Amino acid sequence: MILEFLAPGFEEIEALAPVDILRRAGLDICTAAITGGGTVVNGAHNIPVTADLTEEEALALAETEKIEMIILPGGMPGAANLEASATVQFFLDKAVAEGAYIASICAAPMIPGKRGLLKGRRATCYPGFEQYLDGAEYTAGRVETDGTMITSCGMGAAVEFGLALTAILKGEPAAEKIASAVFAK
Repeated sequence: MILEFLAPGFEEIEALAPVDILRRAGLDICTAAITGGGTVVNGAHNIPVTADLTEEEALALAETEKIEMIILPGGMPGAANLEASATVQFFLDKAVAEGAYIASICAAPMIPGKRGLLKGRRATCYPGFEQYLDGAEYTAGRVETDGTMITSCGMGAAVEFGLALTAILKGEPAAEKIASAVFAK
């Protein structure tokens, strides 16, 4: 299961660009609303997005599905709302236990960073949030992949982030094919 979490105040492009790219690659990705009920989540720029799953539906799936990857979009207060969510914390624990990928962009790398999950790894984030990447080697890069942790710097790198996730899950040729088709390279 590939699952992306949407909390109120998420950065819309950081969330939707990777979902679009992963679906173009034929991957089954679901979005889950972290709202305490319902599937409509307002982004940082007041764009309402309808998630595939409620928080409760995502938790129910977790009982039977193995996690392949979780994705945490940035934006503020979206990333802070994700960090405050017991559901997101549960899925982080599950992802670590199952050896799944944890992908985060913009401010969201602070979430695995504060938990020490980036310790000893190369990581990037939106400038000013590097202080939360506990023990990581901050690179200021656009996208960093180190083991099961993928981080990105922000909205301008959202397509590149999505392509990196595609390369991890489907291989570099699949990512290159999409990059070419959408004129990303």
